[in-house]
Amino acid sequence: MGARAGLRGKRSGLFYDFARLLGEVRPRVVLLENVAGLLSSHHGRDFGIVIGTLAELGYSVGWRVLNSKNFGVPQSRQRVYIVGCHRDIHGPGKILFEAERCERDAQEGESNGKTTISPFKKVIGDVGGDGAVFQSIAYCLYACSARHTGTDWSRTYVQYPKRGQVRRLTPKECEGVMRFPIGWTIPPAGKCREDDLDSLRYQALGNAVTPPVAEWLARRVWDYLVEPNSEARDQSVNNSVKKTI
Repeated sequence: MGARAGLRGKRSGLFYDFARLLGEVRPRVVLLENVAGLLSSHHGRDFGIVIGTLAELGYSVGWRVLNSKNFGVPQSRQRVYIVGCHRDIHGPGKILFEAERCERDAQEGESNGKTTISPFKKVIGDVGGDGAVFQSIAYCLYACSARHTGTDWSRTYVQYPKRGQVRRLTPKECEGVMRFPIGWTIPPAGKCREDDLDSLRYQALGNAVTPPVAEWLARRVWDYLVEPNSEARDQSVNNSVKKTI
């Protein structure tokens, strides 16, 4: 992707406006998402600014790199998720990390088993036929337009071996790779020029968070916000019952 502007860039520079609004509202939980490169951007200084700013606003902070391929998404997409909980040092850990895992989450090792094939090398589709074949898992979809010509190595392509043809994924196929509903990025008629439609859809998908990861995080935040309240409510009910008795 080349050199990154980091927090000095036009888009990431909005973090300072975000921090200002955060200081005015002070929600119980704040969630930020960015490319994993944020951790090393400008030798870690940018990440230090984000963590330090949240801490100054009274937030305990935790972070975790999650890969969408571990959430049923056919794409290797690593992103760092930062969670801040206002005045609660335990909150970020409760949201971002599971207390325990089941046996099915870890594969048993076999000393004499078959060598694992990289999902990037495994192809599916009309293998042996005249149709299309493609990788079983896609490389990360970046926020690039249809006219983008760089970092070809990081893209996933559809191949037609018998024809000797290769093409890039269509916006519709990218929606599937991101696990969005098909047609989700098509805007209402008249909202953009037809010539710009594909480029805008590619950019929107490249910038997006995959829905399964967003759902997992949302449920974790919901549980964190609701459970303490439900416990307090149940305790209040119990106290009222005892007084009545």
